[in-house]
Amino acid sequence: MNRTNLYEIILCNKGFGVYIKSMSVQPLRQPANPDALRILQKTYGYGAFRGEQEDIINHVTSGGNAFVLMPTGGGKSLCYQIPSLLRHGVGVIVSPLIALMQNQVEALKLLGIRAAAINSTITGGSIVQTKEAILRGEIDLVYVAPERLLMDDFLGLLDEAPIALFAIDEAHCVSQWGHDFRPHYKELALLAERYPSIPRIALTATADAPTRRDIVDCLKLKEGRTFIAGFDRPNIHYSILPRDNARQQILKFIRDNHAEDSGIVYCLSRKTTEETAMWLCTEGFRALPYHAGLPADMRAQHQEIFLKEEKVIMVATIAFGMGIDKPDVRFVAHMNIPKNIEAYYQETGRAGRDGLPSNALMVYGAQDAAMQRNFITESNAPEQQKRIEHQKLNALLGLCEAASCRRQVILDYFGDSCEPCGNCDTCQNPPQTFDGTVVAQKALSCIYRTGQRFGVSYLTDVLMGKDDERIKQFGHDKISTFGIGKDYAKSEWQGIFRQLVSLNLVAPDTEHGGLAMTPQGQSFLKEKKTLALRKHEGRGKVKAARKEAARQAFGESESDHGLYAALKAARMELAKEQGVPPYYIFNDKTLRDMVLLKPDNMERMALVHGIGEKKLERYGKMFVKIVKEYV
Repeated sequence: MNRTNLYEIILCNKGFGVYIKSMSVQPLRQPANPDALRILQKTYGYGAFRGEQEDIINHVTSGGNAFVLMPTGGGKSLCYQIPSLLRHGVGVIVSPLIALMQNQVEALKLLGIRAAAINSTITGGSIVQTKEAILRGEIDLVYVAPERLLMDDFLGLLDEAPIALFAIDEAHCVSQWGHDFRPHYKELALLAERYPSIPRIALTATADAPTRRDIVDCLKLKEGRTFIAGFDRPNIHYSILPRDNARQQILKFIRDNHAEDSGIVYCLSRKTTEETAMWLCTEGFRALPYHAGLPADMRAQHQEIFLKEEKVIMVATIAFGMGIDKPDVRFVAHMNIPKNIEAYYQETGRAGRDGLPSNALMVYGAQDAAMQRNFITESNAPEQQKRIEHQKLNALLGLCEAASCRRQVILDYFGDSCEPCGNCDTCQNPPQTFDGTVVAQKALSCIYRTGQRFGVSYLTDVLMGKDDERIKQFGHDKISTFGIGKDYAKSEWQGIFRQLVSLNLVAPDTEHGGLAMTPQGQSFLKEKKTLALRKHEGRGKVKAARKEAARQAFGESESDHGLYAALKAARMELAKEQGVPPYYIFNDKTLRDMVLLKPDNMERMALVHGIGEKKLERYGKMFVKIVKEYV
């Protein structure tokens, strides 16, 4: 049986695939490339391309430039790795994290790909050998940080070497509007000037429209093609709770759903990170702290343990996670709100990269918002950027307050859409709502009558009729909306305004930083539509989020579960022998596919998802033997 057909049958029957919704702004399809498909199947062990992958690979292979926005786990790396293998010369991959480069190189070598990294952690002798191999055309891909690439000696090497392409990973670092701006990334624009005939591909998992435009402009990719995949990660279940007792809420969530899994818990401060890790250890979990204030060797050690071992919880600040390719992270929990929806989307995207059911939980409180606002206000950023960051924070708070499907709010933020997902807390346990038509009209009228340039705090004071000199100075104690909102508390008004932002009836004005009505808000007032808003609730509960789906993904048979455990044990033994993370041998999805197919010979083992020629040759007999013991 053809491996492609068999794999498609498995995907249809078991629902394991993560399919990407095509949103390319230039839908012209590149001709099929049989060499690309051959590499996909023989080297990587995948039966068919997903979504836009084939078009992107063919476009770059033929010499075109591209900007690619694809969700974490969507297969971005193949979009530059396969063209690097198809084109003459070395693929130069710009990556921001030195700590992960060697892991990526080791994973590629297991596939039989000639990969290397050049960075400050590698000895001078090894760097010389790698450079000589590049000049001889003996390296397929080389990973470098932007700072290294921009050095005169490295640019001199590139001037002499055959270059297949330049790939700029985590491209949102280019943009000052992104959530992880890095100045050296902007200087990568010189690649377009110095090597105009070499194709360039910039990739990221998350960027809103302004950030996307900034990336394309900064990297001089306007003449290239833009590929925007759908943002939906259907395997991730989203839950957001008002803070009651954050520790207990997180603890119950982990115990109920992920007692035997690896995961990440994000905290806002370094102190909280260390205290939370220690506390989770006292509760019986293996938890490690990670933040920028820890010694570099300790951070590296903790990251290595997290990558190479199972049932480890990393408690971290945002200093941890970019580029983490561990596919079996089953949950991401936030003890505080992040900076914005882009950060939340990327951080939660570190769960379930293998496409299997995973969870994202966020606990939020008013003090989190105040702290994030203070970070923005006290930063050295230009005023325009501060206004944009406040706007992005408001959108995140709107997500927290939303009474509608969480996934719909997230996708709408990125210009995407979906039907109510049935896989988030608000879909599974709809919150109590009330008729907010009149209160929304009051809020919008107040915004209009105060000139559409004041923030939530000021508007709330006007609505509540506060005796305030500033209000009197502007004459807003004389307008019709002064004091008409006394029947709601200040915290309730804040929640109402956040919901109006999430519903796109109101948006922060980038010029003044205050709230202004959107066209939808103006239409709401004119047409007098009805509106349901979410009631504030003191406590929240996390419904078991696809725990059963995760546990029963391949059936109820005791033999199947026993086989899966035996395969995992063998994988871990091999990983320890070779000093690599277990998923470098085979990821969980591949092991589950073995349980489904039960390959009792090498020919059938070759049909398993994720097993290419090199891995079949290296590990096939051992795993066939394990399967045969259970068949």
